[in-house]
Amino acid sequence: MCIVFVCGEDERVVSRQPAPGACPYCGGLIQAVDVESHWNFCFLPLYVKTKRRYYCTICNSRLILQ
Repeated sequence: MCIVFVCGEDERVVSRQPAPGACPYCGGLIQAVDVESHWNFCFLPLYVKTKRRYYCTICNSRLILQ
């Protein structure tokens, strides 16, 4: 007997907007990106969450707030 679980996560960019401040690595502008993630089990949506992530526009590094 074999049981196969088909799970997956899909991410989609909802919006982009400029954020205040500068990148600590290169001094570039920071962009706030809202990302919506969907957790699926056998193509049925189980969980939806929206996260805000910050990226530099020049060096494309992900910035973490502390």
